[in-house]
Amino acid sequence: MDLFMLIFWIVLLVVLIIVEAATVQLVTIWFAIGAAAALIARICGAALWLQWVLFVVVSAVTLAATRPLVRKITKQKTQPTNADRCIGETAMVTEDIDNIAGKGRVEVNGISWTARSSDGANFRKGELVTVERIEGVKLIVKAQN
Repeated sequence: MDLFMLIFWIVLLVVLIIVEAATVQLVTIWFAIGAAAALIARICGAALWLQWVLFVVVSAVTLAATRPLVRKITKQKTQPTNADRCIGETAMVTEDIDNIAGKGRVEVNGISWTARSSDGANFRKGELVTVERIEGVKLIVKAQN
């Protein structure tokens, strides 16, 4: 059993490090640290229950302590674009907007955009609408208040 647990912790540590190296985000590093702690405990002759407790506790503590920091560092910030200025603007419907038919265009600040209705309502050419949001390259519009 002693040799088995030594091999177990070594294999687990190596597998977790390989998985971590193969992924783009931090996924298993915390558990690899826990496995390393358990391996060290095994080498020092600790009881089996203590090895497992160390694995769980060290993994949980490192996860809890570093995950928020890692998330903050790796969080991608959205880059506002000039297109965001369209939100809230009044747009002129230049082609009937029909979500079911998948057609519709509006013009905002002299630029023509593909448009869809936010609530499924149809709008006719010449009507004024308000830009609610942008989804990809489409403006999502609603009736003007």
